[in-house]
Amino acid sequence: MHKKTDNDCIAALDQGTTSTRCILFGREGLPVVSHSGGPAAHQQEHAQIYPHPGWVEHDANEIWFCAQNVIREAMEKAFSTSSARPAAIGITNQRETVVVWDRKTGEPVYNAIVWQCMRTQDFCAEWSKMKGWEQSAVGCGKAKDKTGLLVNNYFSGTKLRWILENVEGAKDKAHRGNLLFGTIDTWLLWNLTGGVKGGIHATDVTNASRTLLMNIKTLDWDEEMLDFLGIPVSMLPQIEPSSHVYGMTAKTAAFEGGIPVSGILGDQQAALFGQACFDPGMVKNTYGTGLFMLLNTGDVCASSQNGLLTTPAYSLEKGHCVYALEGSVAMGGATVQWLRDNLRMIDSAEDSEYFANKAKDSAGVYFVPAFSGLFAPYWDMSARGAIVGLTRYVRKEQLVYAALESICYQTRDVLEAMQKDSNVHVSEMKVDGGAVANDTLMQMQADIAGSGVVRPMFKETTALGAAYAAGLAVGFWDSLDTLRGLWKKDRTFSPAITPEEREAKYKNWRKAIEKSRGWLEEES
Repeated sequence: MHKKTDNDCIAALDQGTTSTRCILFGREGLPVVSHSGGPAAHQQEHAQIYPHPGWVEHDANEIWFCAQNVIREAMEKAFSTSSARPAAIGITNQRETVVVWDRKTGEPVYNAIVWQCMRTQDFCAEWSKMKGWEQSAVGCGKAKDKTGLLVNNYFSGTKLRWILENVEGAKDKAHRGNLLFGTIDTWLLWNLTGGVKGGIHATDVTNASRTLLMNIKTLDWDEEMLDFLGIPVSMLPQIEPSSHVYGMTAKTAAFEGGIPVSGILGDQQAALFGQACFDPGMVKNTYGTGLFMLLNTGDVCASSQNGLLTTPAYSLEKGHCVYALEGSVAMGGATVQWLRDNLRMIDSAEDSEYFANKAKDSAGVYFVPAFSGLFAPYWDMSARGAIVGLTRYVRKEQLVYAALESICYQTRDVLEAMQKDSNVHVSEMKVDGGAVANDTLMQMQADIAGSGVVRPMFKETTALGAAYAAGLAVGFWDSLDTLRGLWKKDRTFSPAITPEEREAKYKNWRKAIEKSRGWLEEES
């Protein structure tokens, strides 16, 4: 960390599933030092709203309030004033989460519907079987060809349709041009740049690609997808490159006006960018609420036959992007949160490492955390959580161990699919996110994946990626080569078990997966 003047830093606004934070970065790609000696950063949690089983919502106004607060606090920690002027602001955000608001009042018509929400599951199941839209479990079909995505409740389009169909007056207002739609980045950008007084209504190509509404090849909204879902194009934001001067901040009590908002990336693409994975074949895996692995495929818009998604990795110029294959897993760190909050087995996420080390192994227990169904590479919305292999010997230590192993097994599932689709052998993957501080988990991952696990010196690469995108757009950094030179390795974890042991364990994991699948149909 290095001390900086206010205009010699970039502010990264990182709006995640459970919290919002701001980190100020200097030219070395490290956080600015605060007066207390720590990083100039501030984080604030926001509420998780569960109106029905399987439904997840956020208060969009609360998120905007948190965003203003964390920007102000980060500035004050570094410069003793919120009137500091960073060179630019970059935004990275939870993807697929939907906000719809009134363009005249700025008020959301409904809570933000979160990417984890399953309320459109039945509609998606019907849609995927309709004539002309049929898709297989691995994702072949018209929607996949157009958008790179599966018909699934994970993505934004069906959530937006639900709001128009179920919120009184919303459909009529939308078709009269009075409502705006956006993922969280769009909501924040619109408010940062003035809101009802002239806010910019735009998004970047990575977030647009997660809606089921953008054509993956033209990088523009797809008329057929919009028509099928009944969504008027007037609601939709302008699609821009990820590194681009979208507009200037309006002055508020929290921050100064005239600051360029010049970078937007969905959180997983931001992590890829922050890891300097700019070359085809480079892989990163993020350990957050979920697990998200991306493989850079360069200019090739590769179609997966093994349950992965095709997605823009980032865009530096209008009409062009670098592509990636992605595997998304719903339950990563959220599995540890479930142990903590629902079962009260541990007091903190950090306790998971202590109990796993105490257990030394899972005693034959396999834990499939399919609480929201299974995402990549299975895409089974009917799957539910399962714990198999229990004996009376098992204590909570073994269950905690099995929970951490489930993170690693799910990562291997995605890695196997990625290698099949790309014909690239992944000998090592870069990792990031809060959970990578857990050495035990990282060693488990190397053992189960059979590949090197490379941890960077600075682990919060999602915020860093947003800063990089914003800084490139305003000349704070001059090139991707400069950013490559900023990346530093902390440690590489190498496999420490035999291939035979690895494959035996993975074979049992696949048996546990099958136990979790089709559960709802069997019950009925």
